[in-house]
Amino acid sequence: MSNNLSKEEKDILESYENDEWVSVSKPSDIARYKAAAKATFKKDKRVNIRISELDLELLQERALIEGLPYQTLMSSVLHKYVTGRFTEKNA
Repeated sequence: MSNNLSKEEKDILESYENDEWVSVSKPSDIARYKAAAKATFKKDKRVNIRISELDLELLQERALIEGLPYQTLMSSVLHKYVTGRFTEKNA
């Protein structure tokens, strides 16, 4: 595995293995981060939408480029939008 790592990645791995890393988070912060991460990936509701055939084809094409299922890409875009992390590029 380490044969496929870049020099920077090898340096980071070596630093970690030499116990040079120290957690700066409090246990309460860690619990909060774990809960947020778990909630992010929890998918407990189904939504059906109608979109144009062209938009669907473009989504599927973009998902293929990104290496994701298109539903995952759609979910990610929507999540970023509702959490305020989705930004538009100015043309």
